[in-house]
Amino acid sequence: MPTAWVMLLVLLLAAGPQPPADLTAAYKAPAARIVAAALAGDGAWKKLEQLCDRVGARQTGSAAMGQAITWASGALSADGHQGVHTEEVKVAVWERGDEEAQLVRPIARRLFLLGLGGTAPTPAGGLEAEVVVAPTFEALDALGDKVKGKIVLFAPRMEPTAPGQPPSYGKAVAFRTAGPSRAARLGAVAALVRSLATHSLRSPHTGAVSYDPKAPKIPAAALSTEDADLIQRLATAGEKVTVRLRLASRTRPEATEANVIGELRGREHPEQVVLVSAHLDSWDVGQGAHDDGAGVAMAMQALTVLRELHLTPRRTIRVVLFANEENGGRGAAAYAQRHKEEIPLHVAALETDSGGGAPLGAVLPKTPLGAEVMKTLATLLAAVGADRAHPGVPGGADVHLLGEAGVPIVGYEVDSSRYFDYHHSQADTLDKVDRDDLRKNVAALAVTAYILADMPATLR
Repeated sequence: MPTAWVMLLVLLLAAGPQPPADLTAAYKAPAARIVAAALAGDGAWKKLEQLCDRVGARQTGSAAMGQAITWASGALSADGHQGVHTEEVKVAVWERGDEEAQLVRPIARRLFLLGLGGTAPTPAGGLEAEVVVAPTFEALDALGDKVKGKIVLFAPRMEPTAPGQPPSYGKAVAFRTAGPSRAARLGAVAALVRSLATHSLRSPHTGAVSYDPKAPKIPAAALSTEDADLIQRLATAGEKVTVRLRLASRTRPEATEANVIGELRGREHPEQVVLVSAHLDSWDVGQGAHDDGAGVAMAMQALTVLRELHLTPRRTIRVVLFANEENGGRGAAAYAQRHKEEIPLHVAALETDSGGGAPLGAVLPKTPLGAEVMKTLATLLAAVGADRAHPGVPGGADVHLLGEAGVPIVGYEVDSSRYFDYHHSQADTLDKVDRDDLRKNVAALAVTAYILADMPATLR
């Protein structure tokens, strides 16, 4: 070995392990460019406007969902992204049909409700029964035989929270998903759930029901918070409350939909993937603006900002717009299956499905490199308010299968304190999204994805 090479090797060995690169210094300049471009642009808003006003509500299996897939694929191609394509997904199809409910006794009133996604129908002529109220599952169990032949009203409350503090959706959602089957096992003929909402103008909020295959499938619907509270007050006063309910829902044969994919290919390791995702489907009410139109627009435009700035990271950033998140999760399952050989090359996955509120920060694995990335993101994104990066184990309906397969999941957090005012309701429309917050989200998401895809090491 030449003497010069020997001397260099000795010096390197004597120096010992090299400290990690200063990510904050390394990415200060590109982050500033990304933020400036995102805040000056309106691409995400224009995309969201098209999705909301031109396509609208896009439930799994509907013609509008097909239109959304075509639109998203076309928009990604128009922005010049690579590898734009769709991947077929077989989905179950449920249709709402006509719905109505009346309070019959002790007073006559129309009730405002939405059938839960996947609910069984009532008999053709509807059903009428006395209502029993169960504020908790323990209260339901305590009713025992008194539930037989009755309609059970579950009455969870989701109170408004301070900005930056998430509502207690995780605790309340079990009443919607599992409550109907628990009531059915005790002999209930139907289940009603107080809408999982932090604010209401007598607008019910729907969502999926998850039937236990070992229990009868009974009709299930969400009541507006105002109507649920009225029934609860009457029952608490000792009144016998009777409700008439008709749900004409039906299940159709499976349909074919698709996940939509576009990429910014990496310059050194294009086979390695940072996945940025949102879900393209919505419920059949409102426009799906916050859930999850905002996430779709943010993910698409984040990729576009990077491309327009000619910022090509070491690794590939792949945007995936999933189908069927709301009532089945088959898009996520299909992606995990189709790409199972490639999953070891996914170095991070993010999901944007908490609305278009102001960006707050990121949740990263509690590792030395994770801590360095957290510090970097908190510093570089302070200008858009996304400075709350912290350690944790984030979830995500569409990325959890990747997490179970060992892909590091990075949580993307926004201010969701108003999200459940509109979630799964007729009120989830474009006007509820703040244009400036959307721009800030594009900036924060693009910076986060770029650093994860370009930094020398990976979170794996």
